[in-house]
Amino acid sequence: MADKVKEVAIEEADRIKSLTVEAARSTAYLYPLRGIAYFVSHRDLWRPMTSRLAPTLSLGLGVTTFMFVFTYLPQAAVMAFTNGPLAAISAALLVLSESSTLITILSKTFLIEDALVDTFDGVLVSKNTTNLVSGGRQIQSGGDSIAKLGKLVKRPFAKFTPKALIRYVMYLPLNFIPLVGTVIFVVLQGKNAGPAAHSRYYQLKEWNSSQRKKHIEEHRGAYTRSVLRCLLTTLLISRYDSFGVAAVLLELIPVASIFFAFTNTVGAALWAADMEKGHVTSEGTAPRLREQAKKAE
Repeated sequence: MADKVKEVAIEEADRIKSLTVEAARSTAYLYPLRGIAYFVSHRDLWRPMTSRLAPTLSLGLGVTTFMFVFTYLPQAAVMAFTNGPLAAISAALLVLSESSTLITILSKTFLIEDALVDTFDGVLVSKNTTNLVSGGRQIQSGGDSIAKLGKLVKRPFAKFTPKALIRYVMYLPLNFIPLVGTVIFVVLQGKNAGPAAHSRYYQLKEWNSSQRKKHIEEHRGAYTRSVLRCLLTTLLISRYDSFGVAAVLLELIPVASIFFAFTNTVGAALWAADMEKGHVTSEGTAPRLREQAKKAE
């Protein structure tokens, strides 16, 4: 029995190493960072965000105030049992994280949906993939990448669904587990955020449900169904997961969450443009991004 346990442990260690290397080689996690740089350097992409800035800031202030007034003390009391003297600080950070998530969900649902679509399409136009965009909206001649965007023919980004909130509430208690709990929470949120960021791309490609699932699985890696392996691979991230985790981490930053919602959209569009042009290898990596990752190491 001891030899069998040792054999399984070695197999799982090798599997974990393989999946981790796959995720690192994919460098999909760099696209949210590329999105920041691209967004900052292309002023025309700012217009969709600035047009919704005032109501979004008002929403952010209201949600954050509400969360601190009604949820801070109860959560601080619970965290006193797990974090000890650091409970006050930990609870404040948790409330800020919760507020950022709620602000992002509400703003994407009611305030900035069209602005995110314009941003995504604008990046595709700027990356010379206008033919792809033309299937989802009218394209005008002249002007910058945003000015060329005409009337929407299709609206891609799915509005907020109750499942998203239920899933968020189910995972939220993980944050009460010091260190590891927050990591697991972010990874689980990221698994859904990755594919969701490409919902517009799927629509422009006119892919059906099975085609989308196939594409996601090709970029997600092979996960087995055994309970043991699912537990061991919970903290592992594949190509789409690595993008999603990086995006979720950025959107959890208090105050700046809306800004990163736009930059993450830009990053997703850059990745879509690379796939459309065939610049992404079978490993799910743009060659230039792999070089950047090696330099970072």
